[in-house]
Amino acid sequence: MPDTFDIVIIGGGPGGYVAAIRAAQLGMKTACVESRAALGGTCLNIGCIPSKALLQSSEKYEEALHSLPAHGVKLAGVELDLAALMARKEKVVSDLTKGVEFLFRKNKVAWIKGKGRITAAGKIAVALNGNGGTLELEAKSIVIATGSDIVPLPGVEIDEKQIVSSTGALSLPRVPEHLVVIGGGYIGLEMGSVWRRLGAKVTVVEFLDRITPGMDAETSKMLQRVLAKSGFTFKLGTKVVGAKKSKAGVTLQLEPAAGGERTELGADVVLVAIGRRPYTDGLGLEELGVAKDNKGRVVVDAHYATNIPGIYAIGDVIAGPMLAHKAEDEGTVLVETLAGMRPHLDYDAIPAVIYTWPEVASVGKTEEELKSAGIAYKTGKFPFTANSRARTNATTDGYVKILADAATDRVLGVHIIGPDAGTMIAEAALAMEYGASAEDIARTTHAHPTLNEAVKEAALAVAGHPIHI
Repeated sequence: MPDTFDIVIIGGGPGGYVAAIRAAQLGMKTACVESRAALGGTCLNIGCIPSKALLQSSEKYEEALHSLPAHGVKLAGVELDLAALMARKEKVVSDLTKGVEFLFRKNKVAWIKGKGRITAAGKIAVALNGNGGTLELEAKSIVIATGSDIVPLPGVEIDEKQIVSSTGALSLPRVPEHLVVIGGGYIGLEMGSVWRRLGAKVTVVEFLDRITPGMDAETSKMLQRVLAKSGFTFKLGTKVVGAKKSKAGVTLQLEPAAGGERTELGADVVLVAIGRRPYTDGLGLEELGVAKDNKGRVVVDAHYATNIPGIYAIGDVIAGPMLAHKAEDEGTVLVETLAGMRPHLDYDAIPAVIYTWPEVASVGKTEEELKSAGIAYKTGKFPFTANSRARTNATTDGYVKILADAATDRVLGVHIIGPDAGTMIAEAALAMEYGASAEDIARTTHAHPTLNEAVKEAALAVAGHPIHI
């Protein structure tokens, strides 16, 4: 006799576990199928969380080496204990994944440890971990929340030793002398930042003629300048066509993206970070006839329903930015809709953050998108060099840029490159969620001295009268 649930969620990442908890809060009998040994998915186990732990540790190390003497803190014999740094990262991950497991117990969510396959509408077969056989489940609603996987690069085989994915880059046993990052997106730049601070030479090879494609172009250019100043080397408009491994390291074969003479580039470690793709392997979607688009993403309607009744999908497996917080909110909106509520998710107000230093954060439209759509807009910018708290903290690289509708003054996009940009962007997201104008932000009192004053000044600059520049 199959175990019966109101809802079964396949995948225990941010989208899946949040959907499961919220469904249970709403009174649904809920199960989450997850084959990892720990809940939290890629983000908690081998993505967002461990990378941020390493970013902070590497920032502390660099600060001890170069910045503390200016504060009157004199240090001698600063050394890197990579094993301790990695142990701290693992503890952070363990504590948080255990926290999710506790929340499942608290909310009476059944965690079924195995790999799920949808055999028919309302039916799931779970191959239990450890050769535990197969468990049959039935559910009124099935949610696909299986996330994404790395995109491989032909001719560059990942072994997680010399040629690594983001997973291997989180656990290198030693600091490489030369790390080559293939891909100029946020994952490559963040992991490159970690190892550069710890002492590696870092070269980024990007097929396009710019890093961080999709980001506001002006902000992208500034990020590249700042990273280059910190020690990054960039090879843009360049493609990697092959790799040869030896005991001495890896030799990459490079060609200009537009065609031309082949060259070689040597490295101790190569990180392949060219993007991610939806992970739907083994779910039985093809047999069921679940529709996918030309990028392998599950096609859903405005309520996350697939073309098969009772089957839904959220997060990285559907269209939209591959962001943990986007998946979380989709999971919440979906289960609340199933419970008869009328939730809403504004995709124009979902922020994105790159956790380099300075950080880069954005929400809403870029200038390029507004120009392409023919929307008239006004721009207000304010540099952190004119912000008192940034100057006090010696973190003056960057600016806040606000884009507002030329006719209505409604905020259409905000782009921040600077200290703690990822935290400051929340104010802009809230403003956009409630349809605020630039004047609304400008007339909101901001505490002094704070970095957030730069947001107010950028809003004042939209109207042409910032105070401190």
